[in-house]
Amino acid sequence: MNIAWSGSTRLLTGPAGLADWLDDFRDARGTDGFRDARGVDDFRDARRADGSPETVLLLDPAVAESRITALVTEELDRAGHTTRRIVPAGDGGPDEILALADATADADLIAVIGGGSVIDRAKLLAVAHEDRRARAALRTTGRSGLLTLDPRTRRARPLLAVPTTIGTGAELSRVACLPHHSGKRLVMSDALAPDAALLDPAATETLPAELLVEGVLEALFRTVGPYVGNLLDRPVEDALAQAAAVQLVRLGGEAARQLAAGHPVDAELRTDLARLSGLTQSTWLSYGRDLFSTEGWMIANELSSALGTRKMTAVAALLPPLWQAILAGDTRLGSSARLRGIWDLLRSADSSGDPLPAEPAAGITALMDRWGVARNLALTPPLLETVARRTVRTWGAGLPMLGGLRTADVSALLTAAA
Repeated sequence: MNIAWSGSTRLLTGPAGLADWLDDFRDARGTDGFRDARGVDDFRDARRADGSPETVLLLDPAVAESRITALVTEELDRAGHTTRRIVPAGDGGPDEILALADATADADLIAVIGGGSVIDRAKLLAVAHEDRRARAALRTTGRSGLLTLDPRTRRARPLLAVPTTIGTGAELSRVACLPHHSGKRLVMSDALAPDAALLDPAATETLPAELLVEGVLEALFRTVGPYVGNLLDRPVEDALAQAAAVQLVRLGGEAARQLAAGHPVDAELRTDLARLSGLTQSTWLSYGRDLFSTEGWMIANELSSALGTRKMTAVAALLPPLWQAILAGDTRLGSSARLRGIWDLLRSADSSGDPLPAEPAAGITALMDRWGVARNLALTPPLLETVARRTVRTWGAGLPMLGGLRTADVSALLTAAA
């Protein structure tokens, strides 16, 4: 299947969808060059001597020899592409990104298979290769955790993303993470959105159980956070967010049941979760909302970097105290009425065990425990204060992203999470 998606990215399902898209690539390339979904013409004459297009396949080391890599390679071969593999081994920082941009300079197509971090590398190297402004921006060292690329930034070469994890939605998003000041910087640009995203159950068949359920929680966190963080009702967008969140809890509960019974999560359910995870990156859900209503993500980002732990472990630890602060009336973090309303829907959608608590903070704690999401942190008081100060410096203190939270506010949340 090959269908239109929100924005410029096309969603491809299975080998047939990829084959159709590669046919489109061949037809477009056979004219005056490839015109991507943004209307940018590529008039480079980068054809091989035999006329075949070259594809650089950027691979996560964990999936370099996997079935999904073989599947994608076979379709590229069938479409007449010359394929060159690169398995990045760096930290994903600016030096590696720019080196990868130079190493892929002659490629007609960039394809990436892996989790969010390697997809982010592909997105950043693609814009860095073709836009001097982007190259310079990635090397900036200011304190801000948010880097918005020049609106004139363009990417002519097509980019195909094949996600092997669930939760990040990197294959459909217009953002990428970049190491920055011992943490991560969020880079934003329309040019970062891939041209196509391939979903196939083979991509997630070796995904560890704990990462699968964490991925469902990540997509839920990304959906509910902006919904609650915005104080005003928006009936259309609210309905879309509610539907996505309810489905995530329903499908996540089914995945938890299968895992608890000692079975792997079935292919159809994994594909549904992957599709729904990507949907949560859609602009449809956030239209008209405050862009900076995800303070919890920013705090968790700094916390996970400081501890060297997985991002969702930090999110899981932070989520109950964050919701408790909202319920106590801290409108900088969100609306208690909207939180209670959406939790009522989510609580009703869960059928993976006994009824969840009606109180949202206790309820989300019970849901994470039921799903087996780890949330134990070894956070000492000195490290806690360091994370709080770093969070405010990177996202607040005059910058708009932290919504007026001060170091003491962040410290209180971290203390409750520890």
